[in-house]
Amino acid sequence: MNADHKIIAIRHRIIAEVAKMAFEGTLEEELDLLPERMWPGPLPTHRCCVYREREITRQRIRLTLGKASDHRDNGNIIQVIDPACADCPVSGYLVADTCQSCVGKSCLSSCKFGAITAGKHHTEIDRFKCKECGQCAKACPYKAIVHIQRPCKSACPVDALTYDEFGLALIDEEKCIRCGHCIHSCPFGAIGTRNHIVPVIEAIKSNKHVYAMLAPATEGQFGPDITMASWKKAAKEVGFTDLIEVGLGADLTTASEAQEWREAFEKGEKKTTSCCPAFVNMIKKHYPEIADMVSNTVSPMCQLSRLIKARDPEAITVFIGPCIAKKSEVIDHKIEGNADYALIYSEFEALMKAKDVKLTPVENNYQESSVFGKRFANAGGVAKSCLAYLKEEGFDEELSVHSVSGAEELKTALKELQKGDAPFQFVEGMFCKGGCFFGPSSFDTSAKAKRNRDLLIESADQRTIHENLLKIEEQK
Repeated sequence: MNADHKIIAIRHRIIAEVAKMAFEGTLEEELDLLPERMWPGPLPTHRCCVYREREITRQRIRLTLGKASDHRDNGNIIQVIDPACADCPVSGYLVADTCQSCVGKSCLSSCKFGAITAGKHHTEIDRFKCKECGQCAKACPYKAIVHIQRPCKSACPVDALTYDEFGLALIDEEKCIRCGHCIHSCPFGAIGTRNHIVPVIEAIKSNKHVYAMLAPATEGQFGPDITMASWKKAAKEVGFTDLIEVGLGADLTTASEAQEWREAFEKGEKKTTSCCPAFVNMIKKHYPEIADMVSNTVSPMCQLSRLIKARDPEAITVFIGPCIAKKSEVIDHKIEGNADYALIYSEFEALMKAKDVKLTPVENNYQESSVFGKRFANAGGVAKSCLAYLKEEGFDEELSVHSVSGAEELKTALKELQKGDAPFQFVEGMFCKGGCFFGPSSFDTSAKAKRNRDLLIESADQRTIHENLLKIEEQK
């Protein structure tokens, strides 16, 4: 991640404080006092003044309550915190000290918007007039004019971030795919996401049947000794009825997806996977001509939620993982039986902190997923699972499958599908490069974490997908 650890620590502290108040039932009495309690002043600790620190904290609190950061509510799960964004000084084209203030002034004559003037020591650019066309940079013989994008804009793969007349970031709803990659790229912590902590806590306190659903990407990120059983124990101590690994939902998705592939193969149709909500959003918003190629199979999160609710009609289901876009799937795509809420790891950790619960080593004796379901979080994992299932079914035709991850690979593959000249029939798409394990809110994606993950998965029993699905049928 690119975000400063100090920003992350502040964000996590706010969420944990709100979670603690919600569990203790003191939100109404104490919430308004939190900004002053965190930043008593009078001197600031990390911003220009303590008053800005407090205002930014107030807006972060609003996000923690599931609200918009301020009055500019665009309905998006991703929100801009204006007073934090206002700190960012970088925007558009800048004149470097290498400017020679030459007589020719080719930069000035190249600008059609009157944004360039001849300063005392070097040319100056008025950022309020500049349209970022780049003609001045091309015209400068000394290459003294450089284009510096804000990190949030550079991180956005679909050009959904723009700026208003005051230089504050704006999110274009027509383009945004809710991937969340802008959040951790901002060095001022000016972009955040709404969360569902308070309603989840209220459901737990009301003794409702609240089930945690843990993403396959989790294994390995929290150390070699933190198993799925560790998470199950912690979730129950927080107050959840139970915790079930989403790899089980992945096995259900495999069965449905593989059948779609088989039918599409026989009809000569092309298909894309539908597990990754950011990938699906990208297709629907930026490649609508091929939206009918998206699989009708619901995601593993939705599959597992439906299974839980079929077993327990009073169930409330909560997804936990590294994916911001899963919040979009819950809020924007009202799929029948889908998860009621989605939390990222730091939000679940806030629940644990509020209840003084810790993840501790527990014997790796809990498994409800095949290893193929567990590897859904790896790039190529969905395709490998579907091919393995079809092989188990006795289907031995060779399918042309293209597994891609990361924005650039996805764009290339989708353009080929759009043009109709793709040399493959099936596309497995994961928006995060390398798969869900590398999601924007992952805890640890280091080489060591990947090795831990492989060791944990290799220690699981090697049941086939069919064997696992048969077990589900027997439990109904």
